[in-house]
Amino acid sequence: MIEVKNVSKYFGDKKVLDNISTQFYEGKVNLVIGRSGSGKTVLMKCLIGLLYPEEGDILYSGRNFNLLSDDEKKQLRTEMGMVFQGSALFDSMTIQENVMFPLDMLTDQSFEEKLERVNFCLQRVDLSGSNGLYPAELSGGMKKRAAIARGIACQPQYLFCDEPNSGLDPKTSLLIDQLITEITHDFNMTTIVNTHDLNSVITTGENINFIYEGELAWVGTKDNILISDNELLNDFIYAQPLTQMIRKGL
Repeated sequence: MIEVKNVSKYFGDKKVLDNISTQFYEGKVNLVIGRSGSGKTVLMKCLIGLLYPEEGDILYSGRNFNLLSDDEKKQLRTEMGMVFQGSALFDSMTIQENVMFPLDMLTDQSFEEKLERVNFCLQRVDLSGSNGLYPAELSGGMKKRAAIARGIACQPQYLFCDEPNSGLDPKTSLLIDQLITEITHDFNMTTIVNTHDLNSVITTGENINFIYEGELAWVGTKDNILISDNELLNDFIYAQPLTQMIRKGL
């Protein structure tokens, strides 16, 4: 579990995160939603240690990041996996080399041990046999699955996904949502997903955090998001074509 306690972040005089306190639960798909510029990407960057909040604390299974030594922070980062918005695969590397990359960087395993883990991860995302292919030879959905395989290569406790459905068609997006949910439950990870995709929110949101202008404006689940009386949330949700149809009963 990740606990966020009274976190604020400034860029100059501008406060982009304002006293946010929330929890992201183990074994659940935790979503962060909000309009562009709301602060959700800044929050994720604080969670993974790319940015440091000026106020507040972030605890990873009880470990306060601010109080960790450099070696302890390095160890914590080995427990994190990341799936980037654009997949961020290395074009000059094969899929095997891409998935093996974090194992090369963060472990002292033998090549045989790393290859066994790579093959397991590729099998888990239904990409068995793609080891020798290059990213340019994959479809958009296959690239996202390869990125997920790389994200789980080091058996992370915490998985961060930044807009994992960006640029995908609805059917492929659904498959990616299902895959993220399955691996979260199977490996009991704390998964945090930044998303604009309302299909994902409605189908996968086991713990949803809505950020509005840097503040945490609502917390709930996929079961109650469409019946909330939070006006800010409703303005965001019902501006989407899918939820407009749901509201009209189509």
